Amino acid sequence: MQQSTPPRGVKSSGHRIKSALREFISSQASGGLVLMGVALLALVVANSPAAPTYFEVLESHVLGLSVMHWINDALMSLFFLLVGLEIKREFLDGQLKTWPDRALPGVAALGGMLVPALIYIAFNWSTPETLRGWAIPSATDIAFALGVLALLGSRVPVSLKVFLTALAILDDLAAVVIIAIFYTTQLSWPHLLAAFTVLVILNVLGRSGVKPLSIYLGLGLVLWFFVLKSGVHATLAGVALAMMIPIGTPEGRPSEAESPLLRLEHSLHPWVTFLIVPIFGFANAGVSFAGMSASVLLTPVPLGIALGLFIGKQLGVFLFAWAAIRANLAQLPAGSTWPQLYGVAMLCGIGFTMSLFIGLLAFPTAPELQAGVKVGVLFGSLFSGLTGAALLIAWTTATTQTKRNENVGSI
Repeated sequence: MQQSTPPRGVKSSGHRIKSALREFISSQASGGLVLMGVALLALVVANSPAAPTYFEVLESHVLGLSVMHWINDALMSLFFLLVGLEIKREFLDGQLKTWPDRALPGVAALGGMLVPALIYIAFNWSTPETLRGWAIPSATDIAFALGVLALLGSRVPVSLKVFLTALAILDDLAAVVIIAIFYTTQLSWPHLLAAFTVLVILNVLGRSGVKPLSIYLGLGLVLWFFVLKSGVHATLAGVALAMMIPIGTPEGRPSEAESPLLRLEHSLHPWVTFLIVPIFGFANAGVSFAGMSASVLLTPVPLGIALGLFIGKQLGVFLFAWAAIRANLAQLPAGSTWPQLYGVAMLCGIGFTMSLFIGLLAFPTAPELQAGVKVGVLFGSLFSGLTGAALLIAWTTATTQTKRNENVGSI
């Protein structure tokens, strides 16, 4: 996820646009650091004397739905709304506006989805029940990855941070499509037709230049209800609503205050980053290791996920990016090196939020498989984060030392 440059015309200075991008990266990275702390806290609580209370609260019911259900189907709809807003803005007037801009992150994202999925499939081919989880290791958690990059400071060029952000946006887009196609249950056509009718109304309002966000959000609640009842996962209502909210006005390019999309995105960003996603992480990262042996990691689901994230992501992202650059379809990000690009490819194996979410959809009625998903995601993300950070630190240190030796030799 990201919040980078606003539509063309909103900022007149290239310097201010770059400053805004740097501010976003810093903010998003801060959200990633919060998410790390929350995930660790969830693991501690789930393996402490407070564990029974923790799981009891999540399973308790409020207004007919469990607390976990409200978090994953209602709160996360706002997360997907923000994802949809970011995708729309980036494609219309952002880092992914033109095909040359999309080339490197697009090809890298494709590799980062295919190779992890193939690795998972290789370990689960003979078990149709677990094969449903093939998409789990294909996701990248941008907040977590940028959080790790934030810890590295100036060791990583801004161009690589932009590359990682653009890749994750395309990765999120693919995840939304995968959820819609492969993780949809039995459809209720009357509710689906009602949801489509609401979307048509929203589209007419957007094309007519209607600006008040209260109208879009009010209809968005109606849309969420119909999508929830339709059999399509309710969170996709957030993405659908985002596609209907206008970025500008019929008269021309808007200022930030005139753009409904920008106003909503900027309003949602801190709430999603520092409240909604951490709540999701706390509710879903807690896995009890009581009675669990190390051999659990070697079972097909957690092993396929862990290796898909750790091995599959770095190979898929780096090799596909390398091929695109060698074929002159794209260029190496400015000021970066091949080892740095490989380090960032490793960080793409951090698949926390979206991987856990897809895991819940893949195994909705199998708690033991959900526990395996959590173990695989946690270990795969941990190894990816640690090795990616270590490589970037080692390469930067070696490069700095080489330059110092060259300077000393030239005196």
